[in-house]
Amino acid sequence: MGWCVVQISPPMNRLRIHRHSVDPHAGLLRDVRAGLGGAVKTLPPKYFYDAVGSDLFEQITELPEYYQTRTELQILLRDASRIIDHHRPTELVELGSGSSRKTVALLDAMADAGLLRRFIPFDVSSSAIADAAERLCDRFPELQVEGVLGDFDHHIPTIPPRGTDGRRMVIFLGGTIGNFHPDDRAPFLRDLRGLLRSGDSLLVGIDLVKDPAVLEAAYNDGAGVTAAFNRNVLHVMNRELGSDFVPERFTHVAIYDRENAWIEMRLRSDVAQRVTVPALDMVVDFAVGEEMRTEISAKFTPQRFADELSAAGLADTEFFTDDDRRFAVAVAEVA
Repeated sequence: MGWCVVQISPPMNRLRIHRHSVDPHAGLLRDVRAGLGGAVKTLPPKYFYDAVGSDLFEQITELPEYYQTRTELQILLRDASRIIDHHRPTELVELGSGSSRKTVALLDAMADAGLLRRFIPFDVSSSAIADAAERLCDRFPELQVEGVLGDFDHHIPTIPPRGTDGRRMVIFLGGTIGNFHPDDRAPFLRDLRGLLRSGDSLLVGIDLVKDPAVLEAAYNDGAGVTAAFNRNVLHVMNRELGSDFVPERFTHVAIYDRENAWIEMRLRSDVAQRVTVPALDMVVDFAVGEEMRTEISAKFTPQRFADELSAAGLADTEFFTDDDRRFAVAVAEVA
């Protein structure tokens, strides 16, 4: 693993990116073959986020029904100083960093406390890392940015080790932890524990269990943006795999599964149809009304999530919530 210098405005001694060999097309082939070939059809939610999908999601975050993004930001703006003063990190590792827009609240608090030394954004997009680094290096003149280009499935253990003279905080925002199936979430949390040592901490944004009507409204907005976002994954399949999905023949569905405590997004086939996927040499039949799952978004109680963190070797979890207890930022320490 070598250094990869990205030509942007921060001085080169302040920005380094670890670039792994990532073949997104191979992963797409593998995931789609498994998902469309099963008894229950699925597509992984990570394929929502091409340029169009990312733009649609940004629109979703501005919708009145979708409280998650603005609520998490409000919590961080209100409580970042308290969190940083208690845990005293000198470096921040952000998973799925994207634009790092909400992360600035924590970095500001670290800078105000004289603690800010190093920021490690982890993302599948080198442009996202570079763009965020440019803004952050302008905002924080002494900040060292050490990005890692990789994916959750393979590259979490390759995140650089913590410095020897400070503390680390790993952060995972946006409620994205809820997109992991419970069978996958437990080993993922153990992987995150492996990035930490004594004195380090993990901060995770989680959506809380609440009135199902509020939850379902957040994924069924009146403007239809979430429906377009959901169907966009079919455009991605057509472009990347040569498939012949007709997105207009699928209806967006989002329902709250009370037993599993998660929102499940699906695409329902409006007609009996056959889809070909040339890149996989597959033919996929859909019956009228057959549904294909495209996302789960788990909702948590504080106790349930504290128990999951404890099982991964993290303890003393503290929860910071909004006044309506819709969303929480959980912070735990190495047990």
